[in-house]
Amino acid sequence: QVQLAESGGGLVQTGGSLRLSCAASGQDISSYLVGWFRQAPGKEREFVQGMRWNEDTLFYKDDSVKGRFTFSKNNAENTVYLQMDSLRPEDTAVYYCEAGRVYGMNIFNGAKYDFWGQGTQVTVSS
Repeated sequence: QVQLAESGGGLVQTGGSLRLSCAASGQDISSYLVGWFRQAPGKEREFVQGMRWNEDTLFYKDDSVKGRFTFSKNNAENTVYLQMDSLRPEDTAVYYCEAGRVYGMNIFNGAKYDFWGQGTQVTVSS
């Protein structure tokens, strides 16, 4: 079992910044891909960015957060981060950290992951 705990969400104004953290504990996750997902009210959960724990290739689905969000990880602390800058109201969502042995198009499908956290709310006011 892997436990994932997100933190760092909150309420910010348009143009503001937040840094989300996801701390992993439990079994070894070095073979997993860790991804950030988000789900806005009434919408499906969508992939934001992700990276395999033992690699440095960044996965992303589209350009909606390009240049604004930055994925990083600290292997020694088993923690991944999502630095979010220039936030917009459309970034408002619950952000989830998920871990799984996923490949190909399954990387973008949160239902294919094995573990996920409880989520952290990000609200961007206009």
